[in-house]
Amino acid sequence: MRYFQVLAEELNFGRAAARLHMAQPPLTRQIQALENDLGAVLFERTPRGVLLTIAGQTLYDEVPNILSLVARARSRTEQAGQGRLGRIDVGIFGASILNVIPRVLSRFRAEHPEVELFLHTMTKAEQIEALRERRITVGFNRLVPKEPDIAVSIVLRERYLVALPASHRLCANAEVTLSDMAGEPLILYPNLPMPGLAQQVLAAFARKGLAVRVVQQVEDVLTSIALVSSGFGLCITTASAASLQLPHVAYRPLKSRSLHDIDLSCLYRRDDKSPILRQFLAVVSRFDEAPPG
Repeated sequence: MRYFQVLAEELNFGRAAARLHMAQPPLTRQIQALENDLGAVLFERTPRGVLLTIAGQTLYDEVPNILSLVARARSRTEQAGQGRLGRIDVGIFGASILNVIPRVLSRFRAEHPEVELFLHTMTKAEQIEALRERRITVGFNRLVPKEPDIAVSIVLRERYLVALPASHRLCANAEVTLSDMAGEPLILYPNLPMPGLAQQVLAAFARKGLAVRVVQQVEDVLTSIALVSSGFGLCITTASAASLQLPHVAYRPLKSRSLHDIDLSCLYRRDDKSPILRQFLAVVSRFDEAPPG
């Protein structure tokens, strides 16, 4: 198309070849091949040069659009190959969306505005299954079990907190221990078959030989903190949950060797070599540099 465009503007093979920095015979062959391909004569040969035929003028009118589309296709192909164009499906869970994940996603979207983000709320088991079935590209969760085909990268470590009704006597403490909570009404989450935070909490009480009085087991952090707000009991949660500023709820650091902090992890398929995943993981690896949002 570029050869045709230059010849249509110069109307002389010699001048067109010079402008294109090529010999005249290859240019002649390219134009003949184009005419054969289209089944139409594009130029009328004259002693002084060439003239556009009606078919040639019709094609010439379309050349800017054709070259623009080619340039756009090339650019988008390059962007896709570099992970700057396309879509990424992200598996998330309850507490992560309160603080950490929005900051990661916001930074990724700012750096890669042409990549579409699709979020899917899933349990840990559902995320692992969706990764294997290629329904999501990456997931975020905690206490991810070791799987041979799933890679896990730590995004950050969060301190454990205790959420208490604002009128509870333990609000007077700067920190709360497991011994302080022995016998207190306790709300556990998530109530799911795959081991998670609830199992970690119960195991920590068991190791110290402390009595546990579980009054509610729920599936997500929002329900858990809402029950604390209503005075149902106490809840061991993570620092992200403090973003839930519900009325009548106070947060105190948990003082415990076994429940000191917890990892938030990013999980993805080990065999996934896609450029978009590579770009996403680069943003995740720089998460600590991102200003808090």
